[in-house]
Amino acid sequence: MATEAPPPQRPEDGSPVQPTTEAFLEAQSSAEFAELRRSHRSFAFPLTIGFIAWYLLYVLLSSYAGDFMGTKVVANFNVAFVFGLAQFATTFLIAWFYSRHASNKLDPQAAAIKSRLEADA
Repeated sequence: MATEAPPPQRPEDGSPVQPTTEAFLEAQSSAEFAELRRSHRSFAFPLTIGFIAWYLLYVLLSSYAGDFMGTKVVANFNVAFVFGLAQFATTFLIAWFYSRHASNKLDPQAAAIKSRLEADA
């Protein structure tokens, strides 16, 4: 004997009603969510692969090209030191790019999905 559950009531603290599992599954299978996921992946995966390749290049050059990495660039700073500082710079640059991408593309898409889920609940 199946009984129909009463509609969810808004919590007394004023927080939004939690969507049902079915609503989450429906949102996950929507084209809007697929676009959000595609937008995230098309940005994050290439940058991650590029950064890992850049880091491995640094490690491999440090291990196997000691003469090259020991070449002085300016004063007592050698190529290895410059590459090491560039690792920090690219880390912060990637974080900045991702933050910009998320606030311009991902956050508005996610907010639209969230507001639709909360309105349907």
